[in-house]
Amino acid sequence: MELLVVLSLAGMLAALMLQALTAESRAAQRLGQLWRERQLGLRALELVRQELLLASAWSAELRWDPGCGLADRTVVLQLHTAAGVITYSQGPAPSPIWRGAVLMRCGPAYDLTGALSVGQPQNRVLLDGLPEAAGGLTLGAGGRPGVPLLVLERQLAEGRSLRLELPVLAPGLL
Repeated sequence: MELLVVLSLAGMLAALMLQALTAESRAAQRLGQLWRERQLGLRALELVRQELLLASAWSAELRWDPGCGLADRTVVLQLHTAAGVITYSQGPAPSPIWRGAVLMRCGPAYDLTGALSVGQPQNRVLLDGLPEAAGGLTLGAGGRPGVPLLVLERQLAEGRSLRLELPVLAPGLL
């Protein structure tokens, strides 16, 4: 009888430990996914920021011929560089493999040295998971005067969202 009591208590304790380990594993997976999504967003913002610094002119609306089809996507930023026009647009995904709305970059590719190459513009998905309505990529006034902010909003799994901000230190940008 005592052995049965000990075995049942050990079984209950093992079940509780297994449940706690499973919950911890799920929390670690969610944290890892959030970290990956954050890193992807920051890399995209850093690319936009670096290209803003290369631009001789910019516009928050369609101003120059992008060289690529927009397919019902809205232009959120256009940059005029020595290598050509770079257009960032957001809206419906070009295929169902992407989550929600996408941020697309249309413009010159990069060569092996990391410089923009002159040539035919390429249209590529930069990020998916953007909100279907307002949001996505925006460029606006920052907390400090004269320092604009690039803001990126994304929709993540389980109804969570992510907002990233990156200052653009380019005098006279706004």
